[in-house]
Amino acid sequence: AYFLTVWDLVRFARGRGILCQGRGSAANSVVCYCLGITAVDPTLTDLLFERFISRERGEAPDIDVDFEHQRREEVLQYLYEKYGRDRAGLTATVVTYRAKSAIREIGKALGVSPDLIDALAKLTTSFHRNPDLESRCREAGLDPDSHVGKRFLWLTETLLGFPRHLSQHVGGMVMTEGNLCELCVTENAAMPGRSVIQWDKDDLDELGILKVDVLALGMLSAIRRCFAMVDETHQRQLTLATIPQDDQPTYDMICRADTIGVFQIESRAQMSMLPRLKPRCYYDLVIEVAIVRPGPIQGNMVHPYLAARRDPDTAVYPNTAIKEVLEKTLGVPLFQEQAMRLAEVAAGFTPGEADQLRRAMAAWRRPGVIDRFRIKLLEGMRANGLTGEFAEQVFRQIRGFGEYGFPESHAASFALLVYASCYLKCHYPAAFCASLLNSQPMGFYAPSQLVEDAKRHGVRVCPPDVNRSDFETTLEADPNRQGPALRLGLHMVKGLRTDTAMRVVAQRLRGGSYKHMDGLARRASLSSADMALLADADALHSLAQDRRSAVWQSLAMDKEPGAMPLLADLEPDLDVPELLERMPRSEEVLQDYATLGLSLKGHPLGFLRPELKRRRCRMARDLATLRDGQHVRVAGLVLMRQRPSTAKGITFVTLEDESGSMNLVLFAKVWEQFHKVARISNLWLVDGKLENREGVIHVIVGRLTDISEMADNLKTPTRDFR
Repeated sequence: AYFLTVWDLVRFARGRGILCQGRGSAANSVVCYCLGITAVDPTLTDLLFERFISRERGEAPDIDVDFEHQRREEVLQYLYEKYGRDRAGLTATVVTYRAKSAIREIGKALGVSPDLIDALAKLTTSFHRNPDLESRCREAGLDPDSHVGKRFLWLTETLLGFPRHLSQHVGGMVMTEGNLCELCVTENAAMPGRSVIQWDKDDLDELGILKVDVLALGMLSAIRRCFAMVDETHQRQLTLATIPQDDQPTYDMICRADTIGVFQIESRAQMSMLPRLKPRCYYDLVIEVAIVRPGPIQGNMVHPYLAARRDPDTAVYPNTAIKEVLEKTLGVPLFQEQAMRLAEVAAGFTPGEADQLRRAMAAWRRPGVIDRFRIKLLEGMRANGLTGEFAEQVFRQIRGFGEYGFPESHAASFALLVYASCYLKCHYPAAFCASLLNSQPMGFYAPSQLVEDAKRHGVRVCPPDVNRSDFETTLEADPNRQGPALRLGLHMVKGLRTDTAMRVVAQRLRGGSYKHMDGLARRASLSSADMALLADADALHSLAQDRRSAVWQSLAMDKEPGAMPLLADLEPDLDVPELLERMPRSEEVLQDYATLGLSLKGHPLGFLRPELKRRRCRMARDLATLRDGQHVRVAGLVLMRQRPSTAKGITFVTLEDESGSMNLVLFAKVWEQFHKVARISNLWLVDGKLENREGVIHVIVGRLTDISEMADNLKTPTRDFR
């Protein structure tokens, strides 16, 4: 019944054209493959039955299904409609205070200046307890030795981890035979049409109450949109199941770490691993997805695996039974299922006990749970003739999963989406980029980086325009190139309401192209504020001489939507703003970033290059030609800051200049030394040492300088600590 309940969700989604994909051990079973819950061929992986069904477990398996994030609500509403609001509800989750929220709440309670609290919150990077909070207070201007400062520090530390409010789970649905309110308290959610129960996931697990995970995944939205564009533009119908396998150009692209925008392997850590692991088949992608995780890293599994991949003879197997378990990963346990089988064949665990071990590995929020199995594991391995050194090594590796153990079944499902997104990026870069832009927000990269990457792959990108753009980004014929061009949609204009943009498109389709700005305002019922937004974003360049004249004319519009402009008595072709000086290109680029978040006219660093050359700064494209260990100076915009839990305080930062991106490594001491610049500034000049190994290039930062004054008024979004 449980399998069929999940199948019913998938059936509904497929009937509505919603792309979905199951994941998890049960989802990768033959049953789910035949039901169409997953597109992963179960013969490609070695599924451990006890991973999802066992006598000791005594409960239904766990099947997660990912749906397009922009249409997942349709599936949830189907459940509410089918079972009724009295029998279906979303699981709750308890949101607790973290560093930033605690700082803001305590600051308000103590009457601290909002500007000071805002500055302090921006200087804080830790989600949990921050040992440097006292020094951060001094930097922001709050004396930690004052009466208010002492109370602030004590109360903030006390509040961390305390429940803040009850929220909705990301997609866990509980469905009951009887009234749900007889089981637990239910309440209406803030979103219309939703009911929420007041128990969270852990409560349900303790009580053995079944839930179905109806999850959202942005990449599924992008892939489905891309399939539709490929079908329309190239007359080729693709699905997750019919994408050609083992496409060598796709794997060549992956090995070059040319993976901006694709699923899973687009992060800094993954892109650094790709040239070393060099995936050449589907199962290599399964390993790639799983190996760059806290579990394998903390269990010291990464370097032994890479060494064995370079020379398979270095892999050691104490006996035949262990070889059967670990041979496919070259002697290193990378998956939860392998840890369970090791416990069975090496330590004499029963399948049910192995599943209990797996649950302990999954309890990463409760460190130390895995240690309860240590004695049984070590004694069992010694009884089977294995050395104490090997037994301790296996236990250390298994304990690494206590932080985050990744099951092979999840990695297999993710690898399918990895390959699909890489195939589309390799063969249809314009359609893939357009699909990503239309599926925002998602992924590691902002639209500006996605567009720049598409341009590097030969895609011509055209700006938004009221006479050529649809609401979303589209493809259009490019007579000068083999592939289509990409036309940015009106949805890219910041602040422009969706219904306003849709009216502009609808009226153009109904009555033909707009000839003049007054006709646009009248036909699409646009206010002067709407016209100003379009003019500022240079989306009126087909109606005005240039951006500045469009802005000037928009100021003459009446404030009421659809009213005639104040200059309506002038001739439409009269060159009213003839005396206006054209906007300098550098100013246009800054205006593009302010209104669109990107620019097709240039990069801000390009206008600073003469001064940066005078300061002996190298460009991103030059780094590959420099020797390892050489001192280097670079400058660029900050795209993202990351600090993985396994990095021992190291912060990884990506910079971008007009020629590409650069990867920086900031050790904890350097981060602390230049903390204010590192945390707040988004335009850096960096002195450091170049590290160029196996095609992976980093700059080890020694000194940071804030040069944001060189590009005044430049606002660029960053994606930090995700």
